[in-house]
Amino acid sequence: MAKVLRPKEMNKCLGCLTCMQVCAAINEKSHSLAKSAIRVRTIGGMTTSFIVICCHGCKKPSCLNVCLSDALTAREGGGVKLDPTKCIGCRACETACGARAVNYNSETKTPIICSHCGACTKYCPHSCIQMVDGDE
Repeated sequence: MAKVLRPKEMNKCLGCLTCMQVCAAINEKSHSLAKSAIRVRTIGGMTTSFIVICCHGCKKPSCLNVCLSDALTAREGGGVKLDPTKCIGCRACETACGARAVNYNSETKTPIICSHCGACTKYCPHSCIQMVDGDE
């Protein structure tokens, strides 16, 4: 079974943003947090908990259904894969994502979509995000 990314122990999150940095560096070859496929946010300021906004690995992804250029294909286990050569930069996938997990690279004019590679989980100091079976 293919694995998908899940926030699991968010009560331990310190908001260090390491997961975002690793994601951007590995997947987008960038040091900009804006180029991460995941986002860490506070629930209400620095004295409250953090949340991770990431692709839910949907079995029937709405982003896939609205893609006008067939740049997105279903990924085994849930979620989608992006073929940037087919993408026309319409941003329909960004709007369609109920989790608000599709980010946009304004330089390449393509979406930044989590590939569920798990790199971010390896560097999270408190295992706040984990890879789980797609059915969990």
